[in-house]
Amino acid sequence: MQIQIHSDDFTLTDGLREHIVRRLAYSLNHGRNVISRVVVRLADVNGPRSGVDKCCGIEIRMARASPIAIDDTQADLYVAIDRAAERAGRTLDRRISWRAKSAVRRSDKFEPMTEESST
Repeated sequence: MQIQIHSDDFTLTDGLREHIVRRLAYSLNHGRNVISRVVVRLADVNGPRSGVDKCCGIEIRMARASPIAIDDTQADLYVAIDRAAERAGRTLDRRISWRAKSAVRRSDKFEPMTEESST
């Protein structure tokens, strides 16, 4: 799984980078075989002014599927990262289970008839 991290208006520290990688590895571990790339965008929306303005955006790219995009804004950037990673993991869970159920429905629909089932 390839992870790209972009930060706007502030310096990305090694500790912050390690935190992002660790949280994504934990949250997205179950889907690592379907994920091709994860893009994380960090921004300080209000700049030097105070307030709830640290934004973390996570985009998950998968093969043969539309991307998953999650955004979260908090006063603390680490909290925004944690919440966005957790939501991304839950969304990925739903997408994977939906794709698996969809594949089962498609295979049931086109099951060939046998002599036992035609009687």
